Parts: sequence; structure tokens; C-alpha cells
Amino acid sequence: MAKADLKPKSIRHAKNWSDEVENLYRFQQAGYRDEFEYKQVKQVDTVECWPETGFVKKLQRRDNTYYYYNKQRECEDKEVHKVKVYVY
Repeated sequence: MAKADLKPKSIRHAKNWSDEVENLYRFQQAGYRDEFEYKQVKQVDTVECWPETGFVKKLQRRDNTYYYYNKQRECEDKEVHKVKVYVY
């Protein structure tokens, strides 16, 4: 079974900021669990990222509008605990 077909086994909330948490924050702002769900829903193979930081650059929301993100960190410390980390 492909990973895209899997449902998360568990969820935990992020405790500390990291590159992974930053990207999850961006996917969740756009209405997706994570990169796997985004690729599955939008039928894309890659996500546009900033080459300097590796952070997600832009995402298409479910209503087909776009979110554009900065190359710097956007998830503030006070937002970190809201980010859900899905375990497959």
C-alpha cells in the first residue's frame, strides 16, 4: 500500500519549533494535515520550496486560492503547540 493511502496512526502536538514543524504549520494553515495529504489531494509530485531554507514556498488551498510563504520562519513560538504532528 502506498504511503499516500495511509491514515495517520496517531497525532501529537509539537513542543518545540523545528524545520519539520515549520512546514507542517504551513500545510495546516492551507487546510491539509501534511505534505502527504497535500500531494494526494492536489495530485502533485512536488511541493515548491525555498532553496535557501527548504521551507514550503506556496500551497494551493482546497478552494484553489494560493498561500505564499516567506523564506524565513513564520510559525511563532506561541503557535508551535497548535501544530499537529501525524505519525503513520
